[in-house]
Amino acid sequence: MKKIPMRMCVACREMRPKAELTRVVKSEDALIADSTGKARGRGAYVCKSGICVNKARKIRGLERALSAQSGNLYDTLENGF
Repeated sequence: MKKIPMRMCVACREMRPKAELTRVVKSEDALIADSTGKARGRGAYVCKSGICVNKARKIRGLERALSAQSGNLYDTLENGF
């Protein structure tokens, strides 16, 4: 059996398989959505559901996790980048 990597969502704080989450990477003081999941840099994860994206926006979860400004990242995540 192959081990499934688990990651925690910054909004709902639930452990989920890595494939079910969207990775956000800090890149030169800006946050970008990582579609491949392999971009270089420190990353944080958020569920792909609109509820978790809205909650992360409200509690500034990605900004706190990565110490950077989000810009229009949340709009990108809501649209499914």
